Amino acid sequence: MQIQITGCMFENMGRNMNTKSKVIVLPCEAYDEERIYTLMKNGLSQLGGLDNLINKEEKILLKPNLLKKAEVEKAVITHPVVVGAFARILREEGYKNIVLADSCGHGTTKQVIQGTGMDTYLEKYQIPAIDYTTGIHVDYPKGIQAKEFILPKELLEKDCVISLCKMKTHALERITGAVKNSYGFIYGFHKAKGHTLYPSADSFARMLVDLNQYVKPRLYIMDGIVAMEGNGPGSGDPAPMNVMLMSRDPVALDSVFCNLIHLNPEMVPTNYHGEKMGLGHCREKNIEIVVADAMHSKQPVSMEELVCRYGKPDFNVDRTQIRSNVWTKLAKALNIFQKKPYIEPDKCIRCGICVNSCPVPGKAVAFRKGKENPPVYDYKKCIRCFCCQEMCPKKAIKVK
Repeated sequence: MQIQITGCMFENMGRNMNTKSKVIVLPCEAYDEERIYTLMKNGLSQLGGLDNLINKEEKILLKPNLLKKAEVEKAVITHPVVVGAFARILREEGYKNIVLADSCGHGTTKQVIQGTGMDTYLEKYQIPAIDYTTGIHVDYPKGIQAKEFILPKELLEKDCVISLCKMKTHALERITGAVKNSYGFIYGFHKAKGHTLYPSADSFARMLVDLNQYVKPRLYIMDGIVAMEGNGPGSGDPAPMNVMLMSRDPVALDSVFCNLIHLNPEMVPTNYHGEKMGLGHCREKNIEIVVADAMHSKQPVSMEELVCRYGKPDFNVDRTQIRSNVWTKLAKALNIFQKKPYIEPDKCIRCGICVNSCPVPGKAVAFRKGKENPPVYDYKKCIRCFCCQEMCPKKAIKVK
């Protein structure tokens, strides 16, 4: 089935690359509902208010990061209080047609949020969580990397998307934040297929940029009160960063995140290609930072001052410089000296989720020695998408 979309969500909202992108920083040290609610209201006012972002008549989809079922304290998913506070603001401002959904890595939206507290907030504010049911083929001839997508019918029926992302590390792209959160718009098993179509960090990043430019989320809010460092995006460690970030520019937002963890933003493929392809700004000179506190005051600050106040230099993230010379190209061609996933046998419970998550035909990881033993990798097949590492429920898969 093929469909052409012309609704409000997909109208041209091209970014003026000659103006600065504003990123609002909301300092917050705990998941206190009232404080987060007040901070969000203040942050929205610094962006011109909800009325200037969303029309009351529009059909709205809230898109949190719902990678997989996990305890909220592990920082795998967007915290329910962040989602609940924003839902409360929408209802109080008179927005009526709202749903919440994600194309989760493992499980459905309803399954992942059950028992987390997010389901309680949604019930309180009468916002249904929906599971995607049908994938629709859409053409995107303007795409640089991706000329087409398979997107959920329920997404395409909405006018406005709000991205409620999580501040985390990522084995393939270094970090996952605003730009990467949009991969949850791809329908079902086509997410896994996408890793085979775009196997490198750069091609995958360019596809993500195309996807953001097609869907055009209206606003990006990042939960970084407790972020994830290390073996992210699903098996890392909680790391308090004590901030939320808010912007209409996902590249600028992710770039501020990078600066806070002392990572050069241009080392992140989604930032580098996001700026080149016109999605947003990643360089400091093109980003305006405003710190907005709960007392409704605003403080424009420099990146240096922001990092001095809220930065975490020991945040565990991949800062390895990528060199491009004849030896690294030869090593890549010979499939040596590359990042590889590996299984720690003492942690593996042989559940098979990694095998099911592998998108490669014939499976790069499989029970080659029987189900009484951990799965085994065939690195000649492995495309280094790290889907297995993302989905492992026991943190048994690492990248070396």
